[in-house]
Amino acid sequence: MYIYNVTTNIEETAHDTWLQWMKETHIPQVLSTGKFLSAKFTKVLVEEDMGGFTYSVQYTVQDKATLDRYYEEDAPKLIESIQQKFAGQLVSFKTELEVVDEYFVQRATATHFLFTYGTLQEREVQLGVFARPLKGFEDELPSYTISDQKIADLYPTLKHTGKKEDSIKGQVYTLSHYELQKADIYEGEAYERIEIQLASGKKAWAYIAKL
Repeated sequence: MYIYNVTTNIEETAHDTWLQWMKETHIPQVLSTGKFLSAKFTKVLVEEDMGGFTYSVQYTVQDKATLDRYYEEDAPKLIESIQQKFAGQLVSFKTELEVVDEYFVQRATATHFLFTYGTLQEREVQLGVFARPLKGFEDELPSYTISDQKIADLYPTLKHTGKKEDSIKGQVYTLSHYELQKADIYEGEAYERIEIQLASGKKAWAYIAKL
């Protein structure tokens, strides 16, 4: 896994406009390329000799090849939009970080079951979304199948059939309330979270396409 870090110093006169634009426009645009797993937006706590304010955005990406594709396919247009809007008002530089190893503190705060049948079963996605790998168990969701229609022609969703013979196998993970909110953000506006009952009798959350 890699981290693509962009550090920016923004002039005080443009700070508020730029900050709102980063949160509401630019960072969502970068994530919408589909190249990155997550983003963390931070303020650097340092007084700059040049003045202004310094921020860092850290985007996690699965591998270097995907990051190179971002540079080639998406970055030029996104950089151009920054220059058009804030020309002469900011200075940015990028840093690439390769994750060598990761360590996690296990906390006994998990209170929710989440039934997964797609990308949330992938270790790299779990690290990007929850900052830890998840340990789950297999279960089945009766009376559902995977729909033939996909979200954005890429991502699967569930279809309720009501037929007892239909069933979907998946992994169930135990999440804290905070982690469940992170999962909501990852799944995005195209999905909604619903409560379902698994074959084991356990109640869990699952994501399904919004109608």
